[in-house]
Amino acid sequence: MAGSHSHGCCGHDHGVDELEGRWAPVAVAALLFVLGLVFYQPLHNTPFAIAEYAVLLPAYLISGGQVLTTAGRNLLKGRIFDENFLMTIATLGAIAIHELPEAVAVMLFFQIGELFQNYSVGRARRSIKALLAVRPDTANLQVDGAISTVSPDAVNVGDLIVVRPGEKVPLDGAVLEGKSLVDTSALTGESVPRTITPGKSVLAGMINQSGGLTVEVTKPFSESSIAKILDLVENASSKKAETEKFITRFARYYTPVVVLLSLAVALLPPLLIPGATQADWTYRALVLLVISCPCGLVISIPLGYFGGVGGAAKQGILVKGSTFLDALAQVKTVVFDKTGTLTQGTFQVTDVVTHNGLSQHQLLKLAAQVESQSNHPVAQSIRLAYGQAIETVDIKNYEEIAGHGIRAQVQGRTVLAGNDRLLHREQIPHDRCVVEGTVAHLAIDGEYSGHIVIADELKQDAAEAIAALHRQGVATAMLTGDNQSVADTIARRLGLDQYRAELLPEDKVDALEDFLQQAQQTNNKIAFVGDGINDAPVIARADVGIAMGGLGSDAAIETADVVIMTDAPSKVAEAIQIAQKTRRIVWQNIILAMVVKLLFIALGAIGVANLWEAVFADVGVALLAILNAGRVLKS
Repeated sequence: MAGSHSHGCCGHDHGVDELEGRWAPVAVAALLFVLGLVFYQPLHNTPFAIAEYAVLLPAYLISGGQVLTTAGRNLLKGRIFDENFLMTIATLGAIAIHELPEAVAVMLFFQIGELFQNYSVGRARRSIKALLAVRPDTANLQVDGAISTVSPDAVNVGDLIVVRPGEKVPLDGAVLEGKSLVDTSALTGESVPRTITPGKSVLAGMINQSGGLTVEVTKPFSESSIAKILDLVENASSKKAETEKFITRFARYYTPVVVLLSLAVALLPPLLIPGATQADWTYRALVLLVISCPCGLVISIPLGYFGGVGGAAKQGILVKGSTFLDALAQVKTVVFDKTGTLTQGTFQVTDVVTHNGLSQHQLLKLAAQVESQSNHPVAQSIRLAYGQAIETVDIKNYEEIAGHGIRAQVQGRTVLAGNDRLLHREQIPHDRCVVEGTVAHLAIDGEYSGHIVIADELKQDAAEAIAALHRQGVATAMLTGDNQSVADTIARRLGLDQYRAELLPEDKVDALEDFLQQAQQTNNKIAFVGDGINDAPVIARADVGIAMGGLGSDAAIETADVVIMTDAPSKVAEAIQIAQKTRRIVWQNIILAMVVKLLFIALGAIGVANLWEAVFADVGVALLAILNAGRVLKS
């Protein structure tokens, strides 16, 4: 039943103009309704007043026309048990027993409730669209010194664009010239502007505040950050949470049961109870039908999740669907990658220790040559420390050994650069296995030649991120390919509950499997937070995969269920908090609707509640549930 419409009880999704247009017929129907009450004659006052019908029937058709036609269409398609069907038989029954004003009231209040519901849904959508109004409309394309204004879709990778002060950055790219402050709040939720200088990256949707920038485009618009955010939020409802699926299944059985119960109320008491009149019990059955309409649930639950996704996006947390919000709310262990996730991922050489008579400059040059083709942060820091042009013609047979390091021939000599595992694998004698910090060991033609120590700073909010998760009762762990000594130091500084070190990429998946098996016994969920290409398999395997979206690799971001645009680990606790709030509000709505409905069903069955009260109960519950769902947007 719930599947027969998308937004609103009868399947409407109205824009503001259309909503304004729908107030007019409701106002006309309301005026006719008030006029009809003047002519209304109760059943025992005969003859029936023609004036009553002449006024109230048009009011009924104006206010209920859409419900009647939708019920008819659904009936032809074989979809009998929906709220339109309930409203139709309840009101036609009311007309049959000469309760014409109540039939009009049912339709009228239902329409007024619908208008408010659609207004609430529209407001939620507008607040998210306002958040996403950062979609750039034009780009200043620079070709041979001349600048032309084009659509961002028309700009290719490698083209140069100019972003003037006050303009939105239209595409992702690298800054070639200029210095400026940029407002990143639309993408990251951060209020403090970032300083951008040549060499730094900018993302579509950022607002250039102070200086002109010349940017080389690195991604087409369809793959830019803002395009992905738009797509994620707009399509967040496509992956439904278990709670939404439950309500759809529930409605499929609930409505036929209510119809059968109403039939029983209408038919059985007059047969079984002495003095019970058919008209009285038919009226009670009609009240039951109106009360039982599950509009509040059908609208407010998807709206609650939609609000949760939108509220998270405002904070720079992109959740790719309501199913992942539900999973986040159940996370009891968060497993972090180290480099680029808990640490800055910007390594700096702090020490060069030589062996076998080499000078520090010679060792650093050799390391820079071997690492010349690697994109690993350690390799980049060694090349930066060397600081000179590298002659790549001397380098042959370059080979990356996953999780260990690099082998290459430099001027005819076989050089190894990597971690302690690489030395043991290649059986190279060395006197120190444990060195404080991240280390690149070097060996030439099978002989140990020294090591380079590289430091990686913790992110500013890393310790607070772990503390915030602990306050939420969430356990924390770290998986890293780094050595035991570095991992132990970081785990102690951050207060992590546990860690595993010296892991190859495939070992990370195995380690996560252990956590998942432990979590299954308690029916809890595991989240993994990472940023690198080698994290993609682990992100995919976790119950909730979270990627760092600022510096993170495309593979990690594509695979993840949740993307954190600021690269701030503290956002993980925030995401869990928003998810828990969303889930709490959704269940509040379910319980509120059920309790009120059951109460009024009982009152209707014993004849205490009439049709008017039934409509107020139905519309009132729907509006309360929708207002409650709107609170999620303020996350």
